[in-house]
Amino acid sequence: MRKLIATAACLFAATPALAEPDWAGAVRADYKASLGQMWDWFHRNPELSFKEVRTAERMATELRAVPGMQVSTGIGGTGVVGVLRNGAGPTVLVRADMDGLPVEEKSGLPNASKARQVGVDGVEAPVMHACGHDTHITAMVGTARRLAALKDRWKGTIVFIVQPAEERVGGAKAMLADGLYSRFPKPDYALAFHVAAGLPAGMVSASEGIQYSSSDSVDIAVPGIGAHGASPQAGKDPVYMASQLVIALQGLISRERQPLAPGVITVGSFHAGLKHNIISDMAKLQVTVRANDEGTRKQLLDGIQRVTTGIGTLNGMPADKMPTATVIEGTPTTINDAPLARRLNAVMATTLGAKNVVPFEQTGMGAEDFAYLVQPDSRVKGYYFAVGGTPMADIAAARNGGPPVPSHHSPLFKVAPEPSIVTGTIAMTAAVLDLLGPQSGN
Repeated sequence: MRKLIATAACLFAATPALAEPDWAGAVRADYKASLGQMWDWFHRNPELSFKEVRTAERMATELRAVPGMQVSTGIGGTGVVGVLRNGAGPTVLVRADMDGLPVEEKSGLPNASKARQVGVDGVEAPVMHACGHDTHITAMVGTARRLAALKDRWKGTIVFIVQPAEERVGGAKAMLADGLYSRFPKPDYALAFHVAAGLPAGMVSASEGIQYSSSDSVDIAVPGIGAHGASPQAGKDPVYMASQLVIALQGLISRERQPLAPGVITVGSFHAGLKHNIISDMAKLQVTVRANDEGTRKQLLDGIQRVTTGIGTLNGMPADKMPTATVIEGTPTTINDAPLARRLNAVMATTLGAKNVVPFEQTGMGAEDFAYLVQPDSRVKGYYFAVGGTPMADIAAARNGGPPVPSHHSPLFKVAPEPSIVTGTIAMTAAVLDLLGPQSGN
């Protein structure tokens, strides 16, 4: 990330300013008049995955207010689809995710969320937009308004999808299963962006290859045989077995994975027992698995199954009490179409200025279920980009020992809404205009 920030700082200092598109001022005015208040409402009222009822209603209302927009609701659960047609031409899908996270907000913002909600897992939790999805959906409304006002500059069809449950990597898959590509115009191109707290506000960055890793959530159940803590020989201790498993899983990374192929296995949750002197009869682990290619992904998931069974065998567990590993949700790698990414990265440089287009560098193994919309067999070309969300002064201060920039999914997470939404709207509008404009060959 330091390399990315340093590169951004050098570009900012070295490149002269570039004239904005003649419609960019209208985006800024829209933020002052409407989009800023809209973001405030979304930030105060986050909802959990597949529970985004009020958010979907508000988005449907906003999209219906766009001249010519045909809106459908309830797609893949709470998903919303808006179709804007303007004659013959290609079809471009613009996607924004809308769910929040089960996090208690401690950002200190005056509009910090106080919301609580029962999730699909039946657990009540505080809810926060701790990943910036409120900026994504607000920018989508701004983009739809601007493209409707610029119909004399493009021909074709734009499909706006307001997607549920990105945080559970299930919303895109659910919308596809509900006929997204059969009930509505199938896109030639699919576009999306994510606000990035670690990238300076006003800047964008996109890969010409992999943008996000794969992600799989694995639940592991380790049965035991309960006994008194003072008589361990009378039972089978699931805490001991699960602890062996935690260590053994890392052997898949350090001793079986090809060392130049990125991969991560993290045990994020370990629960067992209720009292000091009782050997419980169950331990449960929750594991996340990340990879940058399907071969490594399969190797790690197959390895988890093998190691989980092996721990049971090692400890002499009977057949009806063997540990089990279950993949409950997952998403493939998100890979940008290389020619499309080169083309649209050039559009970003022209629109925002070359100083504001930062070379992409993968610094972690985050994941995105946008990948389902652009799988190779779909023949839909994808472009996913990052939009900076933190003022450069704050990033520079953090680099020099000041307060750190809060990460995504943190209770302290916050981004500057105006530059995030304005930049996201301008960038997305410019990308669609390039794909559907006269220069595209329509």
